[in-house]
Amino acid sequence: MLYQDDLKWIAKTSTELNTVLQQIARYADLAKRHKGDHDYIEQLHQQVEIASQSAQALVNRVTSKILDNASDKTLPPSGTDASAPVAVSDTPEAIDSRTSIPSQIVILNPEGGRELILIIDDEPEIAEFASTILAEEGYKVIIARDGFEALKIFQQIHDQIGLIILDFFLPVMDGDAVFEELKTIDPSVNVVLSSGFAEQNKIGAMLAQGLRGFIPKPYTREKLLEQVGSSIEASRRPIQ
Repeated sequence: MLYQDDLKWIAKTSTELNTVLQQIARYADLAKRHKGDHDYIEQLHQQVEIASQSAQALVNRVTSKILDNASDKTLPPSGTDASAPVAVSDTPEAIDSRTSIPSQIVILNPEGGRELILIIDDEPEIAEFASTILAEEGYKVIIARDGFEALKIFQQIHDQIGLIILDFFLPVMDGDAVFEELKTIDPSVNVVLSSGFAEQNKIGAMLAQGLRGFIPKPYTREKLLEQVGSSIEASRRPIQ
């Protein structure tokens, strides 16, 4: 039988699957409007793969419970409580979809004791500078070189990411478009924008939509750590 925890997990996974399906529809429309743009098609394929994995995890979870319920109808071994629920191991797919970080996602300082931070920046020297500083301070860090890569990562492990540092100017998708997609996946996403040049009206619009802050480039170690610390602290405060 399905217990309360199973039903909660199924509801959560179903919601995430619905979000992915909505993204698939958007990327399919973008690919069509941009006459088969390779980047949009690649992202569409990635989202289809994620949707397939989520759907399979749902099937595996429910199937395992159905099979377990069938086996419960046999007489229990002597000395056992027939009314006690039988523990069922999660399938590898279910475990991967809820708790673990896929091996293809590279983490700097994976044993760090502080939050996991996703840096989205296509300038290698800046991404390396920021990631090194954050790792030295005990943060775990993931680097994404463009919006599509970042969205794929965030789709898989958004529950584990404490903060995103988002560059405004990125290949194919600018920061405001990436921010919009991130919020579609998780409306409570914690994002700080980083840029040397950005249109003030766009920054204002992003702040109105929940952007946590802004770090002008080039930034110093002190400015980076100050903004990261204050943004993470602010995200912990209860909404008044």
